[in-house]
Amino acid sequence: MKQTFMPKFKTEDELHAIQLKGLQWTVDHAYNGSEFYRRHFDEAGVKPGDIQCLDDLKRLPFLTAQDLQDQYPWPLRSVPFDKVVRLHASSGTTGKRKVMIYTAQDIDDWANMFARCYEIAGLSREDRIQICVGYGVWTAGVGFQLGCERFGALAIPAGPGNLDMQMQFLEDFQPTVICSTASMGLLMAEEVENRGLRNKINVQKVIFGAERSNDAMRSTIKKLLGAGQTFDIPGLTELYGPGTGLDCEYHTGIHYWADYYILELLDPETLEPVADGEIGEMVYTTLRKEGAPLIRYRSRDLTRHITGNCPCGSPLPRHDRILGRSDDMFIIRGVNIYPGHIDEILSCQEGIGSEYQIHLNRKEDGKDYMTMRIERAEGGDPVNDGKIAAAIKGAVKKGIMVSGDVEVVDYHSLPRTERKSKRVFDNRD
Repeated sequence: MKQTFMPKFKTEDELHAIQLKGLQWTVDHAYNGSEFYRRHFDEAGVKPGDIQCLDDLKRLPFLTAQDLQDQYPWPLRSVPFDKVVRLHASSGTTGKRKVMIYTAQDIDDWANMFARCYEIAGLSREDRIQICVGYGVWTAGVGFQLGCERFGALAIPAGPGNLDMQMQFLEDFQPTVICSTASMGLLMAEEVENRGLRNKINVQKVIFGAERSNDAMRSTIKKLLGAGQTFDIPGLTELYGPGTGLDCEYHTGIHYWADYYILELLDPETLEPVADGEIGEMVYTTLRKEGAPLIRYRSRDLTRHITGNCPCGSPLPRHDRILGRSDDMFIIRGVNIYPGHIDEILSCQEGIGSEYQIHLNRKEDGKDYMTMRIERAEGGDPVNDGKIAAAIKGAVKKGIMVSGDVEVVDYHSLPRTERKSKRVFDNRD
């Protein structure tokens, strides 16, 4: 019988029973195992026995990235050190890294979650997976490889960068799947095109993690690699790492593993639940995590719930792609803007490539100005730049109620990176 990593529950009631049992265990485990959580709950006036239904989740206090940094180097530790087998840390560039510890059971659960990603993407044990993300203290490379080996496919641990080696591996080892950031995927796809390798490789699917990617970028990568499908894989270090959800082959939203964690979508200002279809901050509560459980952790990532049934028939709930971060928001002329809003608008425009930048400046008149630098589509005629710029300017004004100048620049004139592309450049004082 074929091994499956998919959940056993079939109905929402069955899922809720799993979640309640996991929530009660997690609160009890954290309260009795972590000095931080015991103090955190006592200050909020809540005890493990108070959690009698899923609605009691809202009685629990929130957890923030600052809490993790304040508790450095062992935040949220809820088990003795003799049960800790690994640590990972975030790739943040400011302040102390957010360090997470893992028990053997945590690693085993993470492997199964990640294997589920490969299964829901329609992979088989015959696939060969070239892993082009960072290894080391980060969760990315280790996570992709862990899931690949648990699933049973062939892992090619290439890591990021080194395009000569990446191209050689694509040609010699014939991987069928690439796992990378969207930016690294674009770098590789353009290099395949430059070297004329498209008919010499066998890439069928690309799985993106670590950063938001728009439809134009996905389309470019698929075209240049000759791949059939791309997939989005969310995840953050605090929640195991990547591998906590994936969009299926119907691409109607990201299925997330609700049998391993509860996802709340809350208004970042009021911290109240948003209505279905509205954008909210992703707040996580783990249901099995032993080493460093999360209880109402504010991730700052933004998305929205997707309701209804997926054509694939999976009972797993769905959310949209990550649309940005609440702390990435910038304010211009009194309007709150998330980069994801502009990203969505650009995805609908004709005649442009996948790369763009947003520049914010304050001029001598004291007013703020926004300029969008957007690459022309490959092979596009510069004669059409004015028309394209006018169309984008109008769409942005209509979509976010703020005017901005548009500069259409040559294809491939904006920088590429093997990691995450920087989109917003705020040059204001």
